[in-house]
Amino acid sequence: MRSFRCGVTFILSVFTTIPILARAQSAAVNPPSVSVAPLAPIAKTPQSAAGVAAASTAAASSQTIPLSLVDAEGFALKNQPRLLAEQFRAQAASRRTAESRASYFPQVFGNLTAVETNGDSAIAAGAVSTSSISTRAAAGGSLVQMVTDFGHTSNLVQSARFEAKSAEQDQERIRQLVLMQLDEAYFEAQAADNVRKTTQAVLEFRNTTLRQLSALAQSQLRSTLDVQFAQVLVSEAELANVRAESNAEKALAQLAAAMGAEDGATYALSEVPMPPAPDADPRGYIDAAIADRPDLKALKLHSESAVHQARAEQDLNYPTVNVLASGGEVPIHDSTIHHEYGAVGVNVNIPIFNGGLYSARSAAAKLEAKASEKDASVREVEIARDVRMAWADARDAYLQIAVAQRLVDETNVAMRLAQARYNAGLGGIVELNQAELNQTSALITAATARFDYLRAMTDLQFAVGNLY
Repeated sequence: MRSFRCGVTFILSVFTTIPILARAQSAAVNPPSVSVAPLAPIAKTPQSAAGVAAASTAAASSQTIPLSLVDAEGFALKNQPRLLAEQFRAQAASRRTAESRASYFPQVFGNLTAVETNGDSAIAAGAVSTSSISTRAAAGGSLVQMVTDFGHTSNLVQSARFEAKSAEQDQERIRQLVLMQLDEAYFEAQAADNVRKTTQAVLEFRNTTLRQLSALAQSQLRSTLDVQFAQVLVSEAELANVRAESNAEKALAQLAAAMGAEDGATYALSEVPMPPAPDADPRGYIDAAIADRPDLKALKLHSESAVHQARAEQDLNYPTVNVLASGGEVPIHDSTIHHEYGAVGVNVNIPIFNGGLYSARSAAAKLEAKASEKDASVREVEIARDVRMAWADARDAYLQIAVAQRLVDETNVAMRLAQARYNAGLGGIVELNQAELNQTSALITAATARFDYLRAMTDLQFAVGNLY
């Protein structure tokens, strides 16, 4: 009788274990061999206009919408409010260059004046000289043209140009940040969906095992303790599945936010090819980051802008030469004024003493320029640190793919051995349950290892400054 019971249980266990291993292992990845290759951008499916259009109308549809990584990136670059705001700031900075150049051009003004006096009057207060006031109605214009201010305006224009270029680099930094957050959210959603599928497969397997053990217990072939342990495993699997479903929904919500979408559409995400392994030495990445990082470029350009601003403040101590012209007609006037007037002249404004205002402004601007230069130096140190950390994370994530797959293989072997011992009556239900728990944990780890590496490579590309 005992040999019959063990044989029946063994056959049932084999037929119920094979489907779960097939389904769960399909969620795990087959790791590539560990080798060193140059950093390359993550390969992406070519963008389709239909994909972006489908994502933009997701709110109007309740069905699952196919969404590739490139489609998601294209949608984010068009709709992410943070990037749009930075684009407006860059455009505003470019307009300030034209604002600074305005001093090169003539300033022309028109005037309409009508005055009624109480006889012969003159302004006596507020100035050393008196100024007579005449009854009149006049129309005229005046012109002011700067001849030279000895470099003040020129340095202001150069400062504005460098600041506009700095704003463009800030825009590029935000663009890469948006792409990084989008890619991370995309891979996180894929990982969460993979974990959800794995937990569903585990739940189906444990439900099948519970039904079989319950049937064997009713036939007095298994104890009620075995059934009770199987029920505990089913409850744990249900709890894990509920959490996985919730995490998958949260990941999709995070993906929608990263895209700049307000709808709650459900997306079917496409697989992304695995990038090659990172280099064995991060030095090349650090050199590339120092040359390409947009935030470092922005700081250097801001430093150049500060240098020209300091020069412009220094130039305030020099004279300013302007050409002046004025003319018009006076159709209504008294005897002290002619019917028309006109004059041309030159004015030289020479600063002599202003309480040290210009000197203080010049000194403050020079100090700001030195501070901006040091800010760029600090950022170089931070970039080297960030690249090293991102490189270490990428190498660790790449190596974990092979380790996770090996762990799955080892737990599968342990599961089969525990199952055989249980069927033969040499092992207990506790030993079998522990083997199942180890197998489930390994499957979930393997299901996320690939996407952990994709996220780590995205972070490394962002740290280097070549996320396109």
